[in-house]
Amino acid sequence: MLLSEYRAGQYEPQYEYRSFLPSRIHHPWVVADPELQDLLGRADRALGELNAFSQLIPDIDFFIQMYVAKEATQSSRIEGTQTSIEDAFKDVDDLDPEERDDWDEVQNYIKAIRFAIRRLEELPLCNRLLRETHGVLLQGVRGANKQPGEFRASQNWIGVSLRNAVFVPPHHQHVADLMTDLERFLHDQELRVPPLIRIAIAHYQFETIHPFLDGNGRLGRLMISLYLASEGLLTKPALYLSDYFERHKTAYVDHLMGVRDGHHMREWLIFFLHGVEETSRSAAGVFRAIIALKERLEREVLPRFSTRRQDNVQKLVRQLYARPVVDVSYVAKLVESTPNTASALINDLVAAGVLVEMTGQRRNRLFLFQEYLALFRR
Repeated sequence: MLLSEYRAGQYEPQYEYRSFLPSRIHHPWVVADPELQDLLGRADRALGELNAFSQLIPDIDFFIQMYVAKEATQSSRIEGTQTSIEDAFKDVDDLDPEERDDWDEVQNYIKAIRFAIRRLEELPLCNRLLRETHGVLLQGVRGANKQPGEFRASQNWIGVSLRNAVFVPPHHQHVADLMTDLERFLHDQELRVPPLIRIAIAHYQFETIHPFLDGNGRLGRLMISLYLASEGLLTKPALYLSDYFERHKTAYVDHLMGVRDGHHMREWLIFFLHGVEETSRSAAGVFRAIIALKERLEREVLPRFSTRRQDNVQKLVRQLYARPVVDVSYVAKLVESTPNTASALINDLVAAGVLVEMTGQRRNRLFLFQEYLALFRR
């Protein structure tokens, strides 16, 4: 099918409302548009450069944890939560009570990402993996009563009410067949659809099916990263598009609705590929900045510490790349020492400008690896 011939689907009358039944996507797609082909080439190159770069960085898994935390906070923010990336590394007792529900959802999203990445070692990206990941995502948080881990068995909608919805996804009787069609599309190599085009179409389709009662947005965005990892386009999960979607939230929503209401798949693909290129280049830039920061600290800060303290300071600084918010208790456990020794180590890193105290309190103080964390707020 030529991209220009694509028809998104049709509205079906239900009792007092209409639901949208999307067209199947498991069929050949011909993308002959020169502008789209050029953009696809740029996005592919940027993604390939990021993948190559990520394989050269020592301790890359430490930095990946930061990207996971950023993805969790940005993807959840699209859904209305307010947890910041530094909050994601705090303990629940360090938060105000009104912040804890949002924090719980972000922590579940982090767990869901890690679970899904591990599960990819045993399963392909399939409906079973998506359902299992959804179960982790909603476990014990808002939405826990909305069939975690199961495709919906009732109608859902986007908006204030069913009768006044912005968008009503397909009736639940269609969900299983539509998700089977999506799964086949993801894995049918005979279709010869370029991977980035394939996942862009699949993401649109997933968000349009809205197969769960809650958590569709977060899981649909995570599906992009899981697909890139499962196809070997990224050996490490270093690319997440939620930050791009959050910064262009209105355009993101408008493009999805533009496909449904006007069959504008081409415009959605352009928006998506721009996001892949921009986010890939940004992520590679962050990795370069991390390397420069790491080299500067090793050259200018670590040599200030005596030989006797080198093991402890190196262990702490190395861990800060994975957890940039710490307190005395955490550091004491990390370096297997007393609170006084841990406090002295922290104070020396504060004096060196590596850590910044972030609470303004005399007790229960938290310390932030501010310069490093700022790289992920770009």
